[in-house]
Amino acid sequence: MQRQAEPGQTLPQDLLDPPGLLLILHQGPAHGYTLIEQLREFGLTDIDPSAIYRALRDMESEGWVISSWDEEQTQGPPRRVYHLTALGDEVLRWLTQDLRGTRTMIDHLLSTYHRHMEEGQGEYH
Repeated sequence: MQRQAEPGQTLPQDLLDPPGLLLILHQGPAHGYTLIEQLREFGLTDIDPSAIYRALRDMESEGWVISSWDEEQTQGPPRRVYHLTALGDEVLRWLTQDLRGTRTMIDHLLSTYHRHMEEGQGEYH
């Protein structure tokens, strides 16, 4: 998966998979196609559907999500609908705390860099 920001930049898949998937499912049950479309709202442009479905299967085996077949709301064959479990809600809470900690470290690194660039001397300033 890639995030469209600046040429050559990519967003690590583990930032949005599983946290992004769990967050979307926290808002309500969804099928795979809907999840992929909503991940695009986070800035992901090059999503491999097989990777999403693999992640969903992994999360289901961990007990974070459950799935069922929706035979009534589809035109065509039934689709699998994913639901967040209580354990998945707890994991989402933990993952967002972890992301906050990561953001704090990144912010510190960036502020140290900017301060160094403003105050420092040498050939790379």
